[in-house]
Amino acid sequence: MNARSDVTFRSGAQVCRGWLYLPDTPEPAPIIVMAHGLGAVKEMRLDAFAERFRDAGYACLVFDYRHFGASDGQPRQLLSIRRQLDDWAAAIDHARTIPGVDTERVILWGTSFGGGHVMSAGARDGNVAAVIAQCPFTSGIASTLALDPTSTVKVITRAVADLAGSVVGREPVTVGLVGAPGEAALMTAPDAASGYLPLVPEGYPFVNGVAARVGLTIPLHRPGRALQRLTCPVLVCVCDEDSVAPARPTVRYARRGPTTRLVRYPEGHFDIYVGEAFEQVVADQVDFLDVVVPLPA
Repeated sequence: MNARSDVTFRSGAQVCRGWLYLPDTPEPAPIIVMAHGLGAVKEMRLDAFAERFRDAGYACLVFDYRHFGASDGQPRQLLSIRRQLDDWAAAIDHARTIPGVDTERVILWGTSFGGGHVMSAGARDGNVAAVIAQCPFTSGIASTLALDPTSTVKVITRAVADLAGSVVGREPVTVGLVGAPGEAALMTAPDAASGYLPLVPEGYPFVNGVAARVGLTIPLHRPGRALQRLTCPVLVCVCDEDSVAPARPTVRYARRGPTTRLVRYPEGHFDIYVGEAFEQVVADQVDFLDVVVPLPA
């Protein structure tokens, strides 16, 4: 019988919480470690992807980053690239201790901001079986240039104030995750709010905001460069109409990856989480896994 259970593991001094999906297979299955994008939580459609992977015969460990969702961490809504990469390392380590799965074949799956994280995490670990990066954030410069100029100024202003306040222990100054053009938010493309917020389940206490200081680190972050260091099979799923993580730099990075397979979709950044686009991308990902990390005969 297929099942999902709640799990915990430690990352630094805090606890990360997530879900473990186990397939109904006679032999230990490869395990996919999964996490979301910018400020998002696992309830925002990661269960839909994990269920498809489980039905295809793969185990899945889905988790929330520290400071978000069900995981610990104070202050809340603190988005630290360094901390999130440490969470990936902790999740990978935990996956390798789970009874009943093939701990020698750990796969990384990330989407959006998490799609960049899996590139960096996979290169840093050096021993994962495969990496899947979906509509990935690969270039901080490109994503910053995609932001409305007025929003950029507002985000940087608040980021400086937040960083200064953090030195003396003040509560974070926040910016929105998504907003209208001109608002102080990290994603202000016309399809951002209408694509991102509907992914939140009805009644979930979601917070559309993060500590603004991350606005100073995003422009300098270029996880796409890690593709050149990955030696395991990599699948990069690019949305050609992506208004948040522009396709052009991602395609350029993917073509430099020695083990990278690039698949392109005529979709926007948020389209592949739902509907026909979701069905296509998850089917392509399962097909990729069938080839590069096949199940036991």
